[in-house]
Amino acid sequence: MIDLLTRYPMIRFLSMGLLFVAVALFSYGVVQTVVTRQRARQRVGDIAETPSRFSGEQGSLRANQGESAWARLVDSIEQRGLSLVDTKDQTLRNRLIAAGYTAPYGPRLYTLIRLALVIGLPLMAFALLLLTGSAPGLFKLYLVLVASAALGLYAPALFLRARADRRREAIVRAFPDSLDLLLVCVEGGLGLDAAFGRVGMELTHAHPLLAEQFGEVVLELRAGRSREDALRRLGDRSGVDEVRALSTLLIQSTKLGTSIGQTLRTYASEMREKRRMRAEEKAHRLPVLLSVPLVACMLPVMIGVLMLPAAIRVVRAVLPALGGH
Repeated sequence: MIDLLTRYPMIRFLSMGLLFVAVALFSYGVVQTVVTRQRARQRVGDIAETPSRFSGEQGSLRANQGESAWARLVDSIEQRGLSLVDTKDQTLRNRLIAAGYTAPYGPRLYTLIRLALVIGLPLMAFALLLLTGSAPGLFKLYLVLVASAALGLYAPALFLRARADRRREAIVRAFPDSLDLLLVCVEGGLGLDAAFGRVGMELTHAHPLLAEQFGEVVLELRAGRSREDALRRLGDRSGVDEVRALSTLLIQSTKLGTSIGQTLRTYASEMREKRRMRAEEKAHRLPVLLSVPLVACMLPVMIGVLMLPAAIRVVRAVLPALGGH
C-alpha cells in the first residue's frame, strides 16, 4: 500500500482527500452529539412556552404560503437526522436580523451553508488540482485544503457583517429625514402610532429599510404589543445607536408626560448636526486618502522626470572624463 502511494501521485491525492473528508465528518459528528441534547432541551422549552403550537390546530393559509423552498430544504435535511441548530442560536438570529434576514429558518439555513462550504470548497480545490494535472507536495496540498475550508467557514460571517454594515449605514443616512417627518406629523395632530405609520408610507420609495422598520412597529402595535415593548424592539432590530436613543427618548417622554413634539424637535436638531459633522469628517479625510495614491504613483514619476536629465548629463560628461584619467 505504501509503495502504491509513493508510486502513483493520483492515488496519494485521492487518499488525502478521503482522509480529510473522514476527519471533517467525524468532527461534525462529535459536535452533533453535543448539540442534540441542547436541541432536545430547547424543544421542551418551546413546548412549555407555546403549548398551542402542538394542540393539533392547522397552520394558517398565510403561513403555508410563506414557506419557501429553503425552509422545506432545511426541514428535509433535519428529518434525515442532521441537526442544524447552532449552539448560539439567539446571537446568530440577531446577526441575521441585522443583515436583513428575518426568516425563522435563517439560523438553520446559515449553518447548512457553512457546512456545505466547509466540505465543498476543499473538495472543489482538490478536484481542480487533479484536473489541472499538477502534483503538489503533501504539505502544499494540506495548506490548500485547510485554506479552502477556513474560507468556507468564515466567508458567510464576513458576508453577514458587510451586509449588516451597509444596512446600518443606509438607516443612519435616512434617520434625520424620518425624524423631521415624524416631528411634522406629531405637531400636525397625529398620534405617535399613526405618525409612525404615515412616515413609513412616505419613506417607502426613498428609504425602504427605515420604512420597513417603522412598519414593523405599526404592525406590532396593532397586534396588541405595548408601545414601550414595540419601541424597544425597534431599537434592537435596527442595530443603530441613533434609533435606540430615539426609542429610549420616546419611552421616557411617554412615562414622564413631557411633550413628544419638543423631544422630537430637539433630537432632530441633534441628528442634523451629527449628519453635518459626519459630512465634514469625510471631507477632512479626503486629502489624507488622496495622499496615498499621489505618493505611490505621482512621486516616483516626478522624481524620474526631474532626475533623468541630470543622470543623462552625468553619463555623457562625467563618466568619460573619469575614464580618461
